[in-house]
Amino acid sequence: MQRMNREDMAARVARDIPEGAYVNLGIGLPTKVANFLPQEREIFLQSENGLLGMGPAPAEDDIDWELINAGKQPVTLLAGGSFFHHGDSFSMMRGGHIDICVLGAFQVSVNGDLANWHTGAADAIPAVGGAMDLAVGAKQVFVMMDLLTKGGESKLVAQCSYPLTGLSCVSRVYTDVAIFDVGPAGAHVIEMVPGLTIDQLRDMTGVDLQLALEIA
Repeated sequence: MQRMNREDMAARVARDIPEGAYVNLGIGLPTKVANFLPQEREIFLQSENGLLGMGPAPAEDDIDWELINAGKQPVTLLAGGSFFHHGDSFSMMRGGHIDICVLGAFQVSVNGDLANWHTGAADAIPAVGGAMDLAVGAKQVFVMMDLLTKGGESKLVAQCSYPLTGLSCVSRVYTDVAIFDVGPAGAHVIEMVPGLTIDQLRDMTGVDLQLALEIA
């Protein structure tokens, strides 16, 4: 079994973002998706700090630190792009104007609950940021994460044990070994890396997984 690296995961998410979509990429791993969106496909990237029409990361010689995303990373602005007030940006997020948001997570439940802002540990620093607004405001929520923690525990769970960001908001989960659709009907495996079986995946997660019809 060969796990996908970060770039592979980002490229796979980019394949599922359709023409004309308005998309928010969360801080961290999801920002890599911008580098893999096909240039021939018109997609509008929005950042919660007030940008619309972001492009891929700039070359080192082209960095402009006046132009950054919500994670304080330098970005580019495509022709026709714009920047605007932070409050207007959150109105866009909360008002149902984002088609897809891509977020990281500590845990996702099989029915689509999201926990991505606090582990509950006494020394952890809570940082919900705009994730809560996106979780309830975006039409679809995709999650990118490693399937297992460094300690070998599954992040795809029957029920989240960490404080929740949103209830039943996630529709698809992209991990380093498999892709899952989650929701009221539970977790369905739609893709697995070569060499991995559904039984091995069930053992890794400890949850009841079903095969999607297209890979059954």
